[in-house]
Amino acid sequence: MSRAHETDPAESRSRALGLTSATGLVAGSVIGTGVFTMPAVLAGAGTSSLLVLGVVAVGAAVLAVLFGQLTKRTPNSDGGLYAYARREFGDFAGYLVGWCYWVSAWAGNAAIVASWVLYVEALFGIEHPSTWVDLGIALAGLWIPAAVNLAGVRQMAWFQNTTVVLKFLPLLFVGVVGWFFVSKGNFGAFNTSGGSLYTAIGIAAGVALFAFIGVEVAAVTAKRVREPGRNVGRASLLGTAASAVVYLAVSAAVMGLVPHDVLVSSGTPFVPAFEAILPGGGWAGKLVAALAVISGIGALNGWTLVTTEVSRAAAADGLFPRAFAWADRKDTAWFGILLAALLPSLLMVWRYTSGTGLAVFSFLVNLAVVTVAIPYFFSACAQLAYLVSRRRQVHGWLLARDLGITAAAVLFSLWVTFAAGYAAVYEAMLVLLVGLVLHAVLKGRAAAHGKRETPAEETGEQWPRAA
Repeated sequence: MSRAHETDPAESRSRALGLTSATGLVAGSVIGTGVFTMPAVLAGAGTSSLLVLGVVAVGAAVLAVLFGQLTKRTPNSDGGLYAYARREFGDFAGYLVGWCYWVSAWAGNAAIVASWVLYVEALFGIEHPSTWVDLGIALAGLWIPAAVNLAGVRQMAWFQNTTVVLKFLPLLFVGVVGWFFVSKGNFGAFNTSGGSLYTAIGIAAGVALFAFIGVEVAAVTAKRVREPGRNVGRASLLGTAASAVVYLAVSAAVMGLVPHDVLVSSGTPFVPAFEAILPGGGWAGKLVAALAVISGIGALNGWTLVTTEVSRAAAADGLFPRAFAWADRKDTAWFGILLAALLPSLLMVWRYTSGTGLAVFSFLVNLAVVTVAIPYFFSACAQLAYLVSRRRQVHGWLLARDLGITAAAVLFSLWVTFAAGYAAVYEAMLVLLVGLVLHAVLKGRAAAHGKRETPAEETGEQWPRAA
């Protein structure tokens, strides 16, 4: 009896993410703890910020469609954005994308857990915590998701789906029921930034761009998704759309529930929002803290997997140290998971022992935004090169549609980089240059073992000369 059509048990175990789980991974990775402070930041720019949030949501949806198209071309590729760049532009481009995305992922985890600590302390009534208490909570937030991921992809998917449901329901409560208690007088002016409209857009764009990082996680983990050619694109779009609806409905509702002058000075805007819906609810603060804790741990769980998968893919191709591809019998890249928890843990030690916590947090947010914009840009360019090469015959409105999506993704990626500001681009450039040092070492070692081509002048060959 032929076994050609039977499912490989190992393959079945590794592809543990169906459409629902993949969509939950996207939504859970996009929506972290930031949603619980976003309305206050947006209010500082005025109601114009809701338009900016909408534009960014459309841009994120375009990227989701793009990643679905790219995954259809390479459904069994590992690493998503990294794989797209490597396939179209070669090893060097693949390495740059893999390095930037990997740094963005674990630096973003550090930013998430830095905010998560505050909500844990609020939930349990911890006042004036010591440095060691802060650090201990932060390490728990990083290593609990690492333990869940080490248990296997199925356990990770179950944990992810549970946390997504637990945080979406209360958020939707504010975004739906809250509208029955909105007061028109609470909304601020169109521009309350104190400067030009451009200034207001800049304020809103920063938090909105960071909020949508994660639209690509289904593509990065495509090898863990069942029927990736079909499900990655669907999960990316569904997860992004669900996140966008929650962001817009909740942010606008909170703006209408809380007076503008109170909202802009609040670090926990959901507390007065809940009190406006349910007067006399002194438990509102605890509820908001609990929601933020659940949301944050779910996001950290998803991002630990994403960080691991992109480094594993690059290592399997010889572009990252081989240790990142080490896997156990469940095909879990255990070394990558441990490093995905260790590196942000070291950043937390720096944060809580250096006395420059806010500066470190701002650095991490800006770094994550720009370093993820680079892989977005390379992915869009990879699709552009593919369409222009005419390797697939596309005509009429289908070609116009695909080129339109690609052009929009290119422009959106450039805008993300521009909106992040000069300081963030400068920091990202330093990170990229450090990555080139590692690439030089790995390339040299590979050449020494005969795994990479040796430059022509070292083999006695002659370079072709221009006519």
